[in-house]
Amino acid sequence: MSVFTKVSHTQLRRFLKQYPVGALIGFQGIGEGVENTNYFVDTEDGRWVLTLFERLNYADLPFFLGLMDHLASRGFASAMPARTHDGRNLVTLNGKPAALTRRLTGQSVLFATLEQCRQVGRALGELHVAGQSYAGHCDNSRGALWREQTGRLLARKTREASIRKLIDDELAQQMSIDLASLPQGVIHADLFRDNVLFVDDRLTGVIDFYYACNDALLYDLAVTVNDWCFEPDGTLNPSRWDAMVTAYRSRRELTDNERAAWPLVLRAAALRFWLSRLYDWTFPREGDVVHIKDPEQYRRILAYHREHAPPVL
Repeated sequence: MSVFTKVSHTQLRRFLKQYPVGALIGFQGIGEGVENTNYFVDTEDGRWVLTLFERLNYADLPFFLGLMDHLASRGFASAMPARTHDGRNLVTLNGKPAALTRRLTGQSVLFATLEQCRQVGRALGELHVAGQSYAGHCDNSRGALWREQTGRLLARKTREASIRKLIDDELAQQMSIDLASLPQGVIHADLFRDNVLFVDDRLTGVIDFYYACNDALLYDLAVTVNDWCFEPDGTLNPSRWDAMVTAYRSRRELTDNERAAWPLVLRAAALRFWLSRLYDWTFPREGDVVHIKDPEQYRRILAYHREHAPPVL
């Protein structure tokens, strides 16, 4: 998403000759996010998103692209990866693995309406159901082990005693939950507002599947709720929460074990994004356009969950 790798007009024109997409008309870098390099690309055959994968394991990339293909072919609002003349959906550009996908219509939203929250909850439930038939498997690269290792590293690095105390205490609390014991499946793992597209209140696309993995389905709901249903000051918006969770349950009902685990799973999801943002803040990467998100937002959400019991599922 941030532009780490520059691509010239000549390089891109040569790259596109591998695909049945027509001649290049124009392109521009996308300066949001922190993981991959993305460009909007216009050709004679339409509008596309070009992604150069900066840090992902090459062996995992077929999982992500295959999942997008799997979902799109079943009517889910996911971009379909383009294939080259010889049938590949993963190639190389500028020394990096690269993929070209159709650019979906619509825009992300900053302030979600209740209807948009309903549609996101419904779409997440549908993703979890459709993902059950996907044969691919990928472990969560930001799972419990990553959270513990990254938390310990940041606790040693920081000079702020309050941050050290919060990390140490939350990691200790998280030891009491086993996400692997909850219903499992393919999850998006990053269904934030900037990864969902709308035309008015109609959901038109779910994008950026490059954190997708196999993990607890409830964890995915927690990640989504934490972004869509909390105010900038870290407090819960009950109306958005109810709209999203009710819509999710219309597509997939929750188990008793999931309901019991919900408070700590919400905290695990908040901890994951607080730590990843704090890591990027502490160890910034070089790039042409680098967007680093403020970790304070997720520290506030984690603090809220630690102090308040969530609404009953």
